[in-house]
Amino acid sequence: MDINITLPDNSVRKFNNELSGYDLASDISRSLAKDAVCIEINGQLTDLNTLIKEDSKCRIFTSNDQTSLEVLRHSSAHILAQAVLNLFPNTKYGVGPSIEDGFYYDFLFENNIKEDDLLKIEKEMHKIVLEKQHFSKEFISDKEALKIFSNQQFKQELINTADKGEGVGEGQVSTYKNKDFIDLCKGPHIPNTGYLKHFKLTKLAGAYWRGIETNPQLQRIYGTAWFTKDDLNKYLTRQKEAEKRDHRKLGRELKLFTTADELGPGQYLWQPNGSILRNQIEEFSKSAHINNGYEFVNTPHIGRSILWETSGHLDHYKEGMYPALTTEDTDDDYYLKPMNCPFHILVYKNDIRSYRELPIRYFELGSVYRMEKTGVLHGLLRARGFTQDDAHIFTTIDNLNDEILNLLTFSIKLLNCFGFTEIEADLSTRPNDSIGEDKDWENATKSLEEALNQQKISYKIAQGEGAFYGPKIDLHIKDAIGRRWQLTTIQIDFAQPNNFSLEYVNSENKKVRPVMIHRALLGSIERFTGILIEHYAGEFPGWLAPNQINILTVGKVDEYLNFIISKLSKYRLNIDDRNIRLGEKIHESRKNKVPITVIIGENDAKNKSIAINYLDGSEEKDIDFNEGIKSINKKLKKPVFKI
Repeated sequence: MDINITLPDNSVRKFNNELSGYDLASDISRSLAKDAVCIEINGQLTDLNTLIKEDSKCRIFTSNDQTSLEVLRHSSAHILAQAVLNLFPNTKYGVGPSIEDGFYYDFLFENNIKEDDLLKIEKEMHKIVLEKQHFSKEFISDKEALKIFSNQQFKQELINTADKGEGVGEGQVSTYKNKDFIDLCKGPHIPNTGYLKHFKLTKLAGAYWRGIETNPQLQRIYGTAWFTKDDLNKYLTRQKEAEKRDHRKLGRELKLFTTADELGPGQYLWQPNGSILRNQIEEFSKSAHINNGYEFVNTPHIGRSILWETSGHLDHYKEGMYPALTTEDTDDDYYLKPMNCPFHILVYKNDIRSYRELPIRYFELGSVYRMEKTGVLHGLLRARGFTQDDAHIFTTIDNLNDEILNLLTFSIKLLNCFGFTEIEADLSTRPNDSIGEDKDWENATKSLEEALNQQKISYKIAQGEGAFYGPKIDLHIKDAIGRRWQLTTIQIDFAQPNNFSLEYVNSENKKVRPVMIHRALLGSIERFTGILIEHYAGEFPGWLAPNQINILTVGKVDEYLNFIISKLSKYRLNIDDRNIRLGEKIHESRKNKVPITVIIGENDAKNKSIAINYLDGSEEKDIDFNEGIKSINKKLKKPVFKI
């Protein structure tokens, strides 16, 4: 029986018998066989030793592919668990997925381990790697699996409750074994442990089993793995740089924000410097929205339960909401808002709408509150109370293409103004469990894709990862050290117009449903500020800096100082006229990351000159005051937002 294999370039290879993914790679070229890691057969990612028994479309992934890197990291988690069990035989092991830039595994040790133990575990992993143990997949019955994992409480729970996944029969689980180690897993894996050459265990942390605070607290070991030593070294260097840039550390040093036990976790107090920075971000965003056809709205912080029942949040999002608020004089429950969209819908609903009014674009810097689990909170990047730059657009289906392009263009240009020029996107398409007409989904997805192509934004398709109510675009930026951050979301929604019976009168005088688009551009002001702090390492562009200019005086220069202040009054100034050494003043100004330090002495007062020290280390001495002003104006110039 002939088997026809169609490759990604649409070429077809014929074989007389069934063959493995490795056989296919070897038939194509020796170099491909050497670099191959895993294979996709008819859309299903699987191991290289999987047999191909019928005509199939196949794609082989090598060490150059991101998919292979994820497989390597998942296999690394298995090798980590194997090493831990070798060293600490009575340990209970939970789950170990690949994550961005690495992997982790959760364990319940008899006695908690320490950071120093990670080196010992690493050495054991290296031993396993040198043995080049082969990974083999097997399907076994639930009964047999429960017997194998009889002393592993977490594995038993997974056997009894986990989704078995495609290809797993009723009453079965899939396992992977290498040497004497066995784990529950859907795979795929690297062919053998020898493929893992460049890795490091990075940290130890706490984690509740399955993220539920009432469950046992486990120890989570994090690691990273790469195909080349150079990539590993670059990552470790990046991590050291990331530690220096940590927004929580810089937030304290620059007096931007703080917290307190009385607030509870996930809440922050903005200090004067941070409030100035935040205000600059918000005002720039507001101005851009005003100039691009948005109308501002303001909405309450709480709403009756009927609002959240209608929107579906109480059915689909209750775990993320704060508990109900009750009052003595009413039977109604009230909820702190986790999202702004239902309120914007009520504003739209307040009037009879005509097609001539559409698109209607509502914008609000709206504060929302989400009961995030303590374990996932991370400074400003993951908080419980935050402010979204939220916009909701109501438009006709005919105008959807133009509106999506407008939104995407607007989002990109605004991100550019804050210094983010490397932008990528994910396009999330229709999941199996969804609502709406096929035609509407096709048109909406096409609108998103065409907008990305027109803006020449690199993107990948996240197949089936859209919300049940519509497809979406997520924009990701890269920061100064190459980390990827998800910011803008453009989400088409077919559900809420139906939930709230939204209408507009069309050109034929008939009432029809509008299309709704959710759009958070910066995401949340808190998170965006945290990203900005880390991107710039606290050395903000001049227009954003809380304190733009420090003026340091030497000697008696009061009259000249007042003259300079009058000429620079449009900027945020600080005067340091303390009677201390000039070097100490300059050091403090640099430590506080002030973009421009102006130094004036008695000779400067006579000659109408100044000295300027810039935060990047450059300086100008004894320059004419007017020339100095030009230089300062250029350095502190605010970007111009243009579409």
